[in-house]
Amino acid sequence: MQDNIDNLARTDDIVIVGGGLAGLFCALKLAPRPVTLISAAPLGQGASSAWAQGGIAAAVAEGDTPDAHAADTIAVGGGIVDEAVALGIAREAAPRIHDLLAHGVPFDRDLEGRLAVGREAAHSARRIVHVRGDGAGAAIIAALSDAVRRTPSIRLIEGLVAEALLTEDGAVAGLQLREAGNAAARPVLLATRAVVLATGGIGHLYAVTTNPIEASGSGLALAARAGAVIADPEFVQFHPTAIMVGRDPAPLATEALRGEGATLINGDGERFMLARHPLAELAPRDIVARGVFAEIAAGRGAFLDARQALGARFADKFPTVHASCIAAGIDPATQVIPIAPAAHYHMGGIAVDARGCSSIDGLWAGGEVSSTGAHGANRLASNSLLEAVVFAARIAEDIAGRTIPAPAQLPDALVTPRGAALDASAVTRLRTMMSTHVGVIRNGDGLAEAVRSFAATEREAGNITLRNMATTALLVAATAWTRRESRGAHFRSDHPADVPALRQRTMTTLAAACEVADGLTGRPLPRTAQPMIA
Repeated sequence: MQDNIDNLARTDDIVIVGGGLAGLFCALKLAPRPVTLISAAPLGQGASSAWAQGGIAAAVAEGDTPDAHAADTIAVGGGIVDEAVALGIAREAAPRIHDLLAHGVPFDRDLEGRLAVGREAAHSARRIVHVRGDGAGAAIIAALSDAVRRTPSIRLIEGLVAEALLTEDGAVAGLQLREAGNAAARPVLLATRAVVLATGGIGHLYAVTTNPIEASGSGLALAARAGAVIADPEFVQFHPTAIMVGRDPAPLATEALRGEGATLINGDGERFMLARHPLAELAPRDIVARGVFAEIAAGRGAFLDARQALGARFADKFPTVHASCIAAGIDPATQVIPIAPAAHYHMGGIAVDARGCSSIDGLWAGGEVSSTGAHGANRLASNSLLEAVVFAARIAEDIAGRTIPAPAQLPDALVTPRGAALDASAVTRLRTMMSTHVGVIRNGDGLAEAVRSFAATEREAGNITLRNMATTALLVAATAWTRRESRGAHFRSDHPADVPALRQRTMTTLAAACEVADGLTGRPLPRTAQPMIA
C-alpha cells in the first residue's frame, strides 16, 4: 500500500471513495475512463451493500409496472418523496438488472428461466429479485468486485480512508486521506477536481445497528464540513427485526421472512402488529419498528416466529439468517428469534440532483451517503440497492459528458494537524446517545441534550474520525429537534402527529446545525475552520 500512497500526490483520474455497490458500479460504468477507487476496507468487505439480504426492487414480472413501483415508493415516503425521481428510478430498474446479470450476478430464476420475484413490506406486487433467498447483496458485491479487479482502467487502493474534502472557490480541489485505523499515520493530500463519494450510511453512529463499522457517516461529514447542502438527515430507518444475540453489528432477519409468512409475537405469544396496522407484519418499516420497540419497552419482548411459515425449509430458503441463528444457539425452524429495531438505513445524506451532483462543483454522491429524494421520510424495502445502481450509472454518464479541469497544486498544510488516538469511550457515549435520544422514538428534551453533546464533541475532538462522527450525529439530531412533528421514520412522542405545513424536505448545512446548537447552549461556540485552501 505504501507505493500507492507515495504515488498519490495528484491525479487526473475520477476519484471514487467507497467500495460498496454505488462505488463499484460507477467505476465500471466509467470504464475505460481512468478511475482511482479508494476503499477503506478490502474490496468486498465493509460495505452495507454486501450485507443486504432482501434484494433489488424492480418491476420485471408480468403484470407489474414501473408506475406501480413508483406509487408504492411514494405511498410509504411520508409525503415528501420526489415523485419524478421515484418514477425515474423505477423505469431504469430493468436495464440496471440486466447490467448486473451481464457482470455475472446469479439472480434466482423460476422453473421457466425467468427472474424469480418475491414480495416485501408495502410492495403491491412481487417484484424483489433475490440471490438464493437472502444472499443478493453479497453476490452482487462479489461479482462487481471481480469485475473491478479485471478492469485495467480502475486503479484500486485499499486501506485508506478519506477524512477531509478540500475545496477552492466552491469547487473540489482534493482529499485528505489516511491509513485506515491508524490515527498516527501520516496523512496524504491528493489533488483532484472530480470526487464521487460512495461511502455508505450512518448506522454505526447507533449502539444497535445492522451496518458495518465503516458506516459511521464519514462521507456525509466530509461534504458537510466543506459546505455542501445536506438533505433530510433526520430521517433514519430502523430495521424492525435485528437479531438480538449480543453481536455488534447485529445480524439481520430479512424482511423477506415476513413476506413468506413469518409473524411477530411478544413473550405472551400474541401477534402484536395485528392491532397496529391493517398490513400487520407487512406494514411500513417505521410502524413495525415502533411496534417492536413498544413491546420491548413494555417488558414483553419481541420475537420473529417462522416455525409454521417455514419450519424445516428455513435453512435452504434463508441460509444467511439461519447461520446467524445457529451460531447463537437458536434453531429458527423450531424456536422463535429474539429481535429489536436497529439503525439500518439513512434516507438523508448529501443533497444531489437527478444526475448525482452535489452543491459543490466537482463533487458527486451516490448510494446511501446521498439523498436523492427517492425515499422521502421512509424507504420502501429493497429500493436502496436499486437507487445505488441507477444513480451510479447516472453519475458516470454525467461525468462522461464533462471536461474535468486539471488538479491544482495543494499546499502542504493539513486540514487538521490533530492525530490523537480514537477514544473508544467517547465513541461508545456518542453511539449510546444516538440510540437513546435520536432513535426510534424521540422527544424535544432528549434531542436537545444530544445536540449539545454532539456539538461539544465536534468542537473539542482531538481525533478526526471522532470529529466526523460527531459532525454527522449533530446534523441528524439538530434537524430532528427542529422538525416538530412526526413523519415517516422520524417519530416524536411530544409531537406525534404530522404537520401539513412541514410536508417538505429538509435542506440544511453544518453551519445551520451549529446555529441550532448555539441556541440550545445559550452561547456561540468557537469552531474549527472548514476544510478549504486559499
